[in-house]
Amino acid sequence: MFISFEGIDCCGKTTQVKLLIEKLQSQNRHVVLLREPGGTVISERIREILLDKKNSKMIQITELLLFSAGRAQLVSEVIKPALLQNKIVICDRYVDSTTAYQGYGRGLTLGAVKTINRVATTDVMPKKTFFIDITVQEMHERRRAKNHEIDRMELSNEEFFHRVRNGYLELAKEEPDRFIVIDGKQPIETIHEEIWKTVEYLLPEIEEA
Repeated sequence: MFISFEGIDCCGKTTQVKLLIEKLQSQNRHVVLLREPGGTVISERIREILLDKKNSKMIQITELLLFSAGRAQLVSEVIKPALLQNKIVICDRYVDSTTAYQGYGRGLTLGAVKTINRVATTDVMPKKTFFIDITVQEMHERRRAKNHEIDRMELSNEEFFHRVRNGYLELAKEEPDRFIVIDGKQPIETIHEEIWKTVEYLLPEIEEA
């Protein structure tokens, strides 16, 4: 089973990924935790390039292709083999991040972005995607509270993040069976329980495989 987590920065998805991993491991489930970009030696090198603030001259197409290259390596090297072994794969960001950030956020042609996504993933898609939704104002408040050091991607302006959030909401409308939209301002444990109900319902599919 393949599960992804999505959301704008500081939405709390990484915390929820950690809680879900702990819950699954407490049941002796075989879980593979991944993050994007990253997850392989090559993909981690690509991550360094993408997030380095020194690379301010990076153009939008380069950004799109680098994210996709890192994902292609991750799918081939890690995700496909893990799914073939009937493991649970949980990814902190995946293909929807590219559509939301580079497509809706950067304004690249959505048709081209989605085609590149399909090539990079060879159509390997999550069974469920949890989109933890917060407002852009909430994102800024959480950054200030954490004294969060921003990377190159996070340097983008306010309008950019509004477009990204709206892009996620559009994607959720397009694929309501895959996307689960969760109010990210709820208490951490409440969000975790909501996620666990869905995952617990899906677990018998692994046992039957």
